[in-house]
Amino acid sequence: MTTDTVSSSSLLKNVTRYEDVKDAAKKTSEDMGKQDFLTLFTAQLQNQNPLEPVKNEAFVAQLAQFSQLEALTNMQTSLDTFVTSMSGERMLNSASLIGKKVAITDALTPLAQGGTIDASIDLPKGAAGLQVNVLDAKGNVVKEIIAGPQMPGSMPLQWDGKNTAGQSASPGLYRLSAQAVINGKTATVPVNTLATVKSIVTNPSDGSVSVEVEGGKTLLLSDVKRVGI
Repeated sequence: MTTDTVSSSSLLKNVTRYEDVKDAAKKTSEDMGKQDFLTLFTAQLQNQNPLEPVKNEAFVAQLAQFSQLEALTNMQTSLDTFVTSMSGERMLNSASLIGKKVAITDALTPLAQGGTIDASIDLPKGAAGLQVNVLDAKGNVVKEIIAGPQMPGSMPLQWDGKNTAGQSASPGLYRLSAQAVINGKTATVPVNTLATVKSIVTNPSDGSVSVEVEGGKTLLLSDVKRVGI
Protein backbone atom coordinates (compact mmCIF):
# COMPACT_ATOMS: atom_id res chain seq x y z
CA MET A 1 0.00 0.00 0.00
CA THR A 2 1.35 3.45 -0.92
CA THR A 3 1.42 6.39 1.44
CA ASP A 4 0.57 9.05 -1.20
CA THR A 5 -1.91 11.75 -0.20
CA VAL A 6 -5.47 10.74 -1.08
CA SER A 7 -7.69 13.36 -2.69
CA SER A 8 -11.46 13.57 -2.34
CA SER A 9 -11.91 12.32 -5.93
CA SER A 10 -10.56 8.87 -4.93
CA LEU A 11 -12.94 8.55 -1.97
CA LEU A 12 -16.61 7.69 -1.91
CA LYS A 13 -18.83 9.65 -4.23
CA ASN A 14 -20.16 12.91 -2.72
CA VAL A 15 -17.61 12.69 0.13
CA THR A 16 -15.25 15.67 0.41
CA ARG A 17 -12.21 15.96 2.63
CA TYR A 18 -11.97 18.86 5.07
CA GLU A 19 -8.58 19.83 3.60
CA ASP A 20 -10.08 20.20 0.10
CA VAL A 21 -12.87 22.42 1.40
CA LYS A 22 -10.42 24.56 3.36
CA ASP A 23 -8.08 25.01 0.37
CA ALA A 24 -10.97 25.83 -1.95
CA ALA A 25 -12.29 28.46 0.47
CA LYS A 26 -8.84 30.00 0.77
CA LYS A 27 -8.45 30.19 -3.00
CA THR A 28 -11.92 31.73 -3.37
CA SER A 29 -11.18 34.41 -0.77
CA GLU A 30 -7.89 35.30 -2.46
CA ASP A 31 -8.87 35.06 -6.13
CA MET A 32 -12.55 36.16 -6.13
CA GLY A 33 -13.14 38.69 -8.86
CA LYS A 34 -15.98 40.10 -10.91
CA GLN A 35 -16.00 37.11 -13.28
CA ASP A 36 -16.25 34.69 -10.34
CA PHE A 37 -19.06 36.79 -8.88
CA LEU A 38 -20.97 36.67 -12.17
CA THR A 39 -20.44 32.91 -12.47
CA LEU A 40 -21.81 32.28 -8.97
CA PHE A 41 -24.69 34.64 -9.56
CA THR A 42 -25.65 32.84 -12.80
CA ALA A 43 -25.38 29.44 -11.12
CA GLN A 44 -27.66 30.65 -8.34
CA LEU A 45 -30.32 31.69 -10.84
CA GLN A 46 -30.08 28.40 -12.76
CA ASN A 47 -30.41 26.27 -9.64
CA GLN A 48 -32.99 28.23 -7.69
CA ASN A 49 -36.13 26.51 -6.41
CA PRO A 50 -38.95 27.13 -8.94
CA LEU A 51 -41.43 27.14 -6.08
CA GLU A 52 -39.43 29.72 -4.15
CA PRO A 53 -37.65 31.92 -6.71
CA VAL A 54 -35.31 34.68 -5.70
CA LYS A 55 -37.28 37.71 -4.59
CA ASN A 56 -37.07 40.83 -6.70
CA GLU A 57 -35.46 42.77 -3.86
CA ALA A 58 -32.69 40.18 -3.42
CA PHE A 59 -32.19 39.99 -7.19
CA VAL A 60 -31.82 43.78 -7.46
CA ALA A 61 -29.48 43.85 -4.43
CA GLN A 62 -27.18 41.24 -5.98
CA LEU A 63 -27.14 43.13 -9.28
CA ALA A 64 -26.24 46.28 -7.35
CA GLN A 65 -23.39 44.44 -5.65
CA PHE A 66 -22.08 43.30 -9.01
CA SER A 67 -22.32 46.82 -10.43
CA GLN A 68 -20.49 48.18 -7.40
CA LEU A 69 -17.74 45.58 -7.78
CA GLU A 70 -17.41 46.45 -11.48
CA ALA A 71 -17.21 50.17 -10.68
CA LEU A 72 -14.60 49.67 -7.98
CA THR A 73 -12.48 47.48 -10.28
CA ASN A 74 -12.60 50.07 -13.06
CA MET A 75 -11.84 52.86 -10.58
CA GLN A 76 -8.78 51.00 -9.29
CA THR A 77 -7.52 50.48 -12.85
CA SER A 78 -8.06 54.16 -13.64
CA LEU A 79 -6.28 55.26 -10.48
CA ASP A 80 -3.29 53.01 -11.20
CA THR A 81 -3.06 54.44 -14.72
CA PHE A 82 -3.40 57.99 -13.39
CA VAL A 83 -0.67 57.50 -10.76
CA THR A 84 1.69 56.05 -13.36
CA SER A 85 1.11 58.92 -15.78
CA MET A 86 1.47 61.54 -13.04
CA SER A 87 4.75 59.98 -11.90
CA GLY A 88 6.15 60.25 -15.41
CA GLU A 89 4.89 63.81 -15.76
CA ARG A 90 6.47 64.86 -12.45
CA MET A 91 9.71 63.25 -13.57
CA LEU A 92 9.77 65.26 -16.81
CA ASN A 93 8.77 68.52 -15.12
CA SER A 94 11.38 68.04 -12.40
CA ALA A 95 14.13 67.58 -15.00
CA SER A 96 14.11 71.36 -15.43
CA LEU A 97 15.62 71.64 -11.93
CA ILE A 98 18.88 69.99 -13.01
CA GLY A 99 21.64 72.58 -12.83
CA LYS A 100 19.62 74.88 -10.58
CA LYS A 101 20.11 75.39 -6.86
CA VAL A 102 17.64 74.27 -4.20
CA ALA A 103 17.64 74.89 -0.48
CA ILE A 104 18.63 71.90 1.67
CA THR A 105 18.79 71.69 5.46
CA ASP A 106 21.91 70.83 7.49
CA ALA A 107 23.76 69.21 4.60
CA LEU A 108 27.28 69.30 3.21
CA THR A 109 27.54 72.06 0.61
CA PRO A 110 30.38 72.41 -1.92
CA LEU A 111 32.65 75.45 -1.84
CA ALA A 112 34.37 76.33 -5.10
CA GLN A 113 37.82 77.95 -5.33
CA GLY A 114 37.39 81.57 -4.24
CA GLY A 115 33.61 81.04 -3.95
CA THR A 116 31.01 81.65 -1.26
CA ILE A 117 28.14 79.70 0.29
CA ASP A 118 24.69 81.30 0.54
CA ALA A 119 22.34 80.19 3.31
CA SER A 120 19.26 81.18 5.27
CA ILE A 121 17.99 80.51 8.77
CA ASP A 122 14.30 80.42 9.67
CA LEU A 123 13.58 82.23 12.93
CA PRO A 124 9.79 82.31 13.44
CA LYS A 125 10.20 83.87 16.91
CA GLY A 126 13.30 85.91 16.15
CA ALA A 127 16.44 85.61 18.25
CA ALA A 128 18.39 87.68 20.79
CA GLY A 129 21.66 86.46 19.28
CA LEU A 130 23.03 83.96 16.80
CA GLN A 131 26.24 81.98 16.28
CA VAL A 132 26.96 80.08 13.05
CA ASN A 133 29.80 77.57 12.85
CA VAL A 134 31.32 76.59 9.51
CA LEU A 135 32.62 73.01 9.64
CA ASP A 136 34.60 71.06 7.06
CA ALA A 137 33.74 67.52 5.97
CA LYS A 138 35.61 66.11 9.01
CA GLY A 139 33.68 68.25 11.48
CA ASN A 140 36.47 70.72 12.21
CA VAL A 141 35.37 74.31 12.85
CA VAL A 142 36.72 76.55 10.08
CA LYS A 143 35.06 79.80 11.12
CA GLU A 144 32.57 81.25 13.59
CA ILE A 145 30.08 83.88 12.53
CA ILE A 146 28.40 85.94 15.27
CA ALA A 147 25.21 87.91 14.62
CA GLY A 148 23.18 90.19 16.89
CA PRO A 149 19.43 90.27 17.52
CA GLN A 150 17.24 89.06 14.68
CA MET A 151 13.62 89.87 13.85
CA PRO A 152 11.15 87.01 13.26
CA GLY A 153 11.39 85.63 9.75
CA SER A 154 14.04 84.22 7.43
CA MET A 155 17.57 85.51 8.00
CA PRO A 156 19.83 85.53 4.90
CA LEU A 157 23.43 84.51 5.45
CA GLN A 158 26.56 84.25 3.32
CA TRP A 159 29.91 82.71 4.17
CA ASP A 160 32.64 84.44 2.21
CA GLY A 161 34.76 81.29 2.03
CA LYS A 162 37.40 82.65 4.46
CA ASN A 163 38.59 80.80 7.55
CA THR A 164 39.25 82.29 11.01
CA ALA A 165 42.67 83.57 9.86
CA GLY A 166 41.07 85.42 6.95
CA GLN A 167 42.51 83.04 4.35
CA SER A 168 40.50 81.37 1.63
CA ALA A 169 39.35 77.93 2.70
CA SER A 170 40.23 74.94 0.52
CA PRO A 171 37.58 73.92 -2.02
CA GLY A 172 35.45 71.06 -0.74
CA LEU A 173 32.33 70.23 1.24
CA TYR A 174 31.32 72.30 4.25
CA ARG A 175 28.41 72.26 6.70
CA LEU A 176 26.88 75.25 8.48
CA SER A 177 25.37 74.79 11.93
CA ALA A 178 23.76 77.48 14.06
CA GLN A 179 22.66 78.17 17.61
CA ALA A 180 20.30 80.96 18.56
CA VAL A 181 19.19 82.50 21.82
CA ILE A 182 15.38 82.31 21.73
CA ASN A 183 13.26 83.40 24.71
CA GLY A 184 16.33 83.32 26.91
CA LYS A 185 17.34 79.79 25.95
CA THR A 186 20.04 78.58 23.56
CA ALA A 187 18.74 76.22 20.88
CA THR A 188 20.10 74.66 17.72
CA VAL A 189 18.34 75.97 14.61
CA PRO A 190 18.50 74.46 11.10
CA VAL A 191 20.52 76.17 8.38
CA ASN A 192 19.32 76.05 4.79
CA THR A 193 22.03 76.16 2.14
CA LEU A 194 21.78 76.19 -1.64
CA ALA A 195 23.11 73.17 -3.53
CA THR A 196 23.06 72.40 -7.26
CA VAL A 197 20.70 69.66 -8.44
CA LYS A 198 22.62 66.88 -10.20
CA SER A 199 19.85 64.39 -11.04
CA ILE A 200 16.19 63.48 -10.61
CA VAL A 201 15.19 60.08 -9.19
CA THR A 202 11.80 58.32 -9.22
CA ASN A 203 10.89 55.68 -6.66
CA PRO A 204 9.17 52.83 -8.58
CA SER A 205 7.34 51.58 -5.47
CA ASP A 206 5.29 54.73 -4.77
CA GLY A 207 6.06 57.03 -7.72
CA SER A 208 7.64 59.72 -5.52
CA VAL A 209 10.21 62.02 -7.12
CA SER A 210 13.45 63.03 -5.39
CA VAL A 211 16.27 65.40 -6.29
CA GLU A 212 19.94 64.55 -5.78
CA VAL A 213 22.24 67.50 -5.11
CA GLU A 214 25.97 68.07 -4.91
CA GLY A 215 27.38 66.45 -1.81
CA GLY A 216 25.31 63.31 -2.32
CA LYS A 217 22.19 64.26 -0.37
CA THR A 218 18.77 63.31 -1.74
CA LEU A 219 15.50 64.91 -0.73
CA LEU A 220 11.90 64.55 -1.85
CA LEU A 221 10.68 67.05 -4.41
CA SER A 222 7.84 67.90 -2.03
CA ASP A 223 10.45 69.02 0.55
CA VAL A 224 12.03 71.57 -1.81
CA LYS A 225 11.01 75.00 -0.47
CA ARG A 226 13.29 77.26 -2.46
CA VAL A 227 14.83 77.18 -5.93
CA GLY A 228 17.56 79.55 -7.13
CA ILE A 229 19.70 80.02 -10.22
